[in-house]
Amino acid sequence: MRTCAMLLLSFFALHVNAADEHAEHNVPAAASAAHVHEASTSAATTSTTSIDNSAAMQEARHMNMMMHGDSINSFILADRIELISDDGSDILQWEMQGWVGRDLDKFWFKTEGAYDTDSNHSEETEVQALYSKAVAPFWDVQAGVRQDNGLGPSRTYAALGIQGLAPYWFELDAAAFVSERGDLSTRLEAEYDLRFTQRMLLQPRLELNHAFAEDLAIGAGKGLRDASFGLRLRYEIRREFAPYVGVEWHKAYGDTARLQNLRGEQHDSVNVLAGVRIWY
Repeated sequence: MRTCAMLLLSFFALHVNAADEHAEHNVPAAASAAHVHEASTSAATTSTTSIDNSAAMQEARHMNMMMHGDSINSFILADRIELISDDGSDILQWEMQGWVGRDLDKFWFKTEGAYDTDSNHSEETEVQALYSKAVAPFWDVQAGVRQDNGLGPSRTYAALGIQGLAPYWFELDAAAFVSERGDLSTRLEAEYDLRFTQRMLLQPRLELNHAFAEDLAIGAGKGLRDASFGLRLRYEIRREFAPYVGVEWHKAYGDTARLQNLRGEQHDSVNVLAGVRIWY
């Protein structure tokens, strides 16, 4: 009896030791599997981070900023190419501007004028060549020269102005000019695009010219010389090509109006016009 009991106890002890050895053998295996999974996840994360912060990626970002942030670009806008019926004469009138350069520094050109299609002569032509410096978001300071040619003597001016986009999307262009005679004059242009649809819009436009000294040879009196206000309704067949129709009121003031009366010219007129706006 005692021998049987001893045999049972020995068998039980051997079974427990075998189970403990099996458990101890499985614990490291489970821990090792968990460690492998954690290590693989960490390796994948480290690999992704290392790619993002690699020298190649940093160089690519740098080149991308250099290529798009400091590239030389250009823009040309024919804001007004229009035919005006003025006292029985057809006048071709234009205003164009454009620039070439980088984000902060640009070379600008501006030109405007009028051509009498009946008599085949230019009434007036103006060309400006300007250096432009961005001084704030949407605002450039511009300096350069302006050359006027017309029926009277030619005039050359030094030009200094500011051009940009004011709050509520008003486009402004204000400039001061000093002629070779030392005469100071100023100009303010403002316009706004009032959209009815994605393609049809109405553009009110205002221009004021003021002279601080008279220049009788070119018919310019002292004070407020003239003002013009126009409404142009245009339809954008393409964003770059938009025909329009409109009406423009023009009035000369003070000494300028008197000089025009002496030459038999109208100093107050309302004209119908049609034209096209193109940009590239």
